[in-house]
Amino acid sequence: MDVLMEWLWNFTEASVKLLLQPFYYISIILITLQYRRQVLLERKLFHARLHRWGLQTWRTFLGGLLAGLAVSVIFLFLGMTLSTEGILLLWASSLLLMLLRVRYLCLAYAAGLLGVVQFVVSLFPADEAGGFSGQLLTAVSELNIPALLGLAGLLHVAEALLVRWQGASFAGPLFYEGKRGRPVGGYQMQSLWPIPLFLLIPAQTAGSVLPWTPVFGGDAWQGGFALIGLPVMIGFSEMTISLLPEAKTRLTSSRVLFYGLLVLGMALIARWWSPFTLAAAILAFALHEGLIWYSRFEEQNRSPFFVHPQRGLKVLAVLPDSPAAELGITAGEVIVRVNGVDIGTKEQLHEALRINSAFCKLEVLNLDGESKFLQRAIYAGEHHQLGVILAPDEDAPAVVRSGAPSLLQLLSPKRSAERRDGSRQRGKAERGAGREKPAKL
Repeated sequence: MDVLMEWLWNFTEASVKLLLQPFYYISIILITLQYRRQVLLERKLFHARLHRWGLQTWRTFLGGLLAGLAVSVIFLFLGMTLSTEGILLLWASSLLLMLLRVRYLCLAYAAGLLGVVQFVVSLFPADEAGGFSGQLLTAVSELNIPALLGLAGLLHVAEALLVRWQGASFAGPLFYEGKRGRPVGGYQMQSLWPIPLFLLIPAQTAGSVLPWTPVFGGDAWQGGFALIGLPVMIGFSEMTISLLPEAKTRLTSSRVLFYGLLVLGMALIARWWSPFTLAAAILAFALHEGLIWYSRFEEQNRSPFFVHPQRGLKVLAVLPDSPAAELGITAGEVIVRVNGVDIGTKEQLHEALRINSAFCKLEVLNLDGESKFLQRAIYAGEHHQLGVILAPDEDAPAVVRSGAPSLLQLLSPKRSAERRDGSRQRGKAERGAGREKPAKL
């Protein structure tokens, strides 16, 4: 009974300290800004709202909470040696990296950077610096880099599961600048999850001894244990113009899972063979960047999927609760005939829908290329395109350049999309003159 009460007291104390830290609230604010940016971009490009940023923030918060509790339970058997100074160093390095790119707000990057800094610090005598700089160097040298890398690996395993669970539902359609400057349809999949962690650390004063010995910490566990609350943030950022969001998230989830298990394995090797620590820190950073680079390389070398075929119009997305959603039209399908009329442009689609203002009949090619015939009554006030967002054409009003947003773009979402008015006019003039040069953006 006494042991149970001690665990409850430690958990309560860790929860209070976690909620008193500003970093947890900073992560939630960043997530809110990200989803707000997504909604504003959707309105600018499509004049419609496909997602609710408040609901997305809540779902992200709930997913992060469940992942944090699961990781905390598993990490009870791995253990952590982390001081208050270490927590401040971890978040300071994360925030510093975030200023370069929001996606750098990742424990793998922070742990890798601190591992390299620790190695550099170890090359100089510890007693040469005094004051604040001496305290800072001491805190860096005392960091348990293998334990941090092990935590990063475990968090990426949790991230892989969250990507598989929620990644596709958070995907937002966008118009991208494709090859030769022409717009193509695609999806931006970017999610961040605030993770509240409760980490087992050696106690500063004598207390109850654990019935097991955690992997990280060594002889420090002989004095008892305590719990600390550590807020972190995990997330992924992907874009695709060649795959459906569901297929892209499955592929990303599998790769992130492999990466997480690999980093966890490297951390365990570094625990038992300390010379490997520097290599593990560098590899954790480099392999993470390698995954992102390889994903972008794949996208650049694949044919765009969301472009109009020779016959019909490709569906990029469907508005929720719209007539198209009720009819069962999904992203990637092709509308080829409306009210008995073959269509190939948006103007032809609108004219065909006006043939019968109270009813519509559609022929749609599904993802397997098979025809399906749909029909439905049309009511006053419903979307003029039945709630279908089509792949872009040369008259697309704006495009988004691929790449992860910076902090400035989160604070000013209107900077993220570029107008194409002048480019469209130049493109029409060039086509009229018989030239094939693409319009410059």
